[in-house]
Amino acid sequence: MAGRRLFQDIADRIIALIDDGVFPPGSRLPGERELAERFDVSRVTIREAEIALQATGRIRIKTGSGVYVSEEQPDDDRLPEISAFELTEARSLFESEAAALAAPIIGEDDLALLRQLLDEMAADIDDDERATEIDRNFHLTIAAASGNKAIIHVIKTLWRFRTELPGVRDTHAAICHHDGATRQREHAAIVDALVAHDSAAARLAMRQHFNRLLAAMLDATEQRAIEEIQNRAAASRARFLMSAQLG
Repeated sequence: MAGRRLFQDIADRIIALIDDGVFPPGSRLPGERELAERFDVSRVTIREAEIALQATGRIRIKTGSGVYVSEEQPDDDRLPEISAFELTEARSLFESEAAALAAPIIGEDDLALLRQLLDEMAADIDDDERATEIDRNFHLTIAAASGNKAIIHVIKTLWRFRTELPGVRDTHAAICHHDGATRQREHAAIVDALVAHDSAAARLAMRQHFNRLLAAMLDATEQRAIEEIQNRAAASRARFLMSAQLG
């Protein structure tokens, strides 16, 4: 799976600001320098993002005048911004029931594919995008095995949130790179329940997987908050010491 380039993430963030009314239709976008500082990227990245947004009709670039938000915004299927916590709660609800529905009817071909994906998960994969792709294939295989087209569509859409929203990807990246062995065991428990054609066990194993994931997200969020406080305190201390020395 090809990785998204930085300008695509910046384009998504600008679209979100347009849709939220920060940059309303007809308004002039801030200059490249200001946007580069706002998003902490280079002006080249901003320029690439603006070219991409013009190609989709989101903005108009007027030479010598500036960049303007299009009066008529195109209709698209852009995902609304949600948090990783909201997504994981939704996935727990739908994917637990998908596993329960799949358990009595899942076939040997799907079970063989799940076992193959488990083996791939067990391998030491340094490529986070490849690991995400394996995880996605695992969960979508179970969804497909449920035989419920509505649930399959919902779970596919939930995976779009997981892979396309920068904030959600960042939250997962903060925890998933370090919990491979735990996730592999949780996925193995799900497969064991499916092999036994036990709906209740499959539902429980899937739910426990997401409950643990939610707890890990909370821990990671708290740790980042603590680190930010410590960094601010260190910066304040350094400024104080410098002022005292100069005084």
